[in-house]
Amino acid sequence: MLTRCLKKLPHPSRQIQSPPTTTITPVDQTALLRVCAVLHQTQHSRDEDKILSRLENLPFDLSREFFLQVCDRFTSSCRPVYRFFRYAQTRHGFSHSPTTFNRAIDVMGKSKNIPFLWELFIESVESQMSNEQTLCVAVKALAEARELKKCVTAFHLMKSYDLWMLNRVVETLCGSKLVEEAVFVVNRLKAWVAPNEVTYGFLVVGFCRGGDLVGASKVWNLIIGEGLEPHVGAYDEMVDTLMKQNRFLDALKMFESMRVRRRGELGLSSYRIVIKWLCKRGEIRGACVVFGEVVKRGVWVDNNLYGTLIYGLLVGGRVREAWRVVEGIGEKGLEIYNGLIKGLLSLGKASEATKVFGEMIERGCEPNMHTYVMLLKGHLGKGRDRVVDVFGTIFVGGLVKVGKMKEARRFVEGMVWGDVGLPRFDYVRFLYLFSNEEGVVMFEEVGNRLGEVGLVDLGFILSTYGERMATKERRRKCRRKG
Repeated sequence: MLTRCLKKLPHPSRQIQSPPTTTITPVDQTALLRVCAVLHQTQHSRDEDKILSRLENLPFDLSREFFLQVCDRFTSSCRPVYRFFRYAQTRHGFSHSPTTFNRAIDVMGKSKNIPFLWELFIESVESQMSNEQTLCVAVKALAEARELKKCVTAFHLMKSYDLWMLNRVVETLCGSKLVEEAVFVVNRLKAWVAPNEVTYGFLVVGFCRGGDLVGASKVWNLIIGEGLEPHVGAYDEMVDTLMKQNRFLDALKMFESMRVRRRGELGLSSYRIVIKWLCKRGEIRGACVVFGEVVKRGVWVDNNLYGTLIYGLLVGGRVREAWRVVEGIGEKGLEIYNGLIKGLLSLGKASEATKVFGEMIERGCEPNMHTYVMLLKGHLGKGRDRVVDVFGTIFVGGLVKVGKMKEARRFVEGMVWGDVGLPRFDYVRFLYLFSNEEGVVMFEEVGNRLGEVGLVDLGFILSTYGERMATKERRRKCRRKG
């Protein structure tokens, strides 16, 4: 059934769009360094005239780009930026823009200096230099400082009673895990701006991502009580959160209600969440039924969904069907190979996973860090006594080489009596620490030695990492080839 469904779906080709080019005024880095040095040295000085005279004596071309780069040098220090902001206002031929105001306000917020922030915000409004970004930056900083009344006052000062602006601010707050503050702002502004389903949807998503299902349910009931219909993103987050909290039946009921109410808007993200959790729970038949509905409706299927389905089939023991799905895909992407490798490793087939890894490289699909970590865990993880013994030998040998004989003896005695196990090995940190030119040589030598003692697959993985991923330059070359 799955194979017939897959034949109806042509695999989409990836389109890479180049980012738009923007012209930036060049800045003299030497002059920038001198100005920043003066601002840093005089940030606690009370003699304003002396500071201004020192800046006047420095030869530099003050432009808006120059001001922004000064702000970038003091991202969490308010006094240098504030003083340079005031100095720039006295320079002939220079005028602030909404961008410079926003950057200065952002620095004030990150440094938790609310008086300076509020002063610049009021000035931006009075000089008509404020925009929606100004409001978002200011309200976010005020919410982080728990200045909730000023968050509402900011809307009144800008006379911004537009629903689009409210939704933009609520989205910013919820994205920064300030959901309670966003609820306060929405409730206080109800008399001027009536929230809609998009506003409530952002609140639901924020509560769900914070793990607060009770708060999300309250907002959800409020949406239904006002006769509104939640958007698909809110449905997706509710289903995902219910699944995370082991409320599987409630999540399926929510998904069924979404299929009835908003079937026309049901997209790939909704199906992907349900299929992912069905595969995790081992309910492969249900996942296949949902996938069949995806194909029947003609929804575009991406590599991520394919990889999830392949992993679920392998974990469920349906290996032949998983390989049929893989063969039915035309252009295989990274997610498909990762799902295939992860599934094979979960079945204890580390050698087959390594073969898939080799095929992946031959076809020009570049593995990422997650691929290497999965393979190392599969070869060095629990349940493979021969490799674990080698890893223990390497660990003890390392302790002996650095002169820690007592620790090595205790570890060996604990292993003999079964009281001590291998320490938890951080594979990500291991690869990160050796991602340099010295690591290239190390990975090549270790790979060769492991191959000599019969650990060919593990040696191939480490040598490949050293060849393709150990430095930024090597990663860039591999991406260009791919």
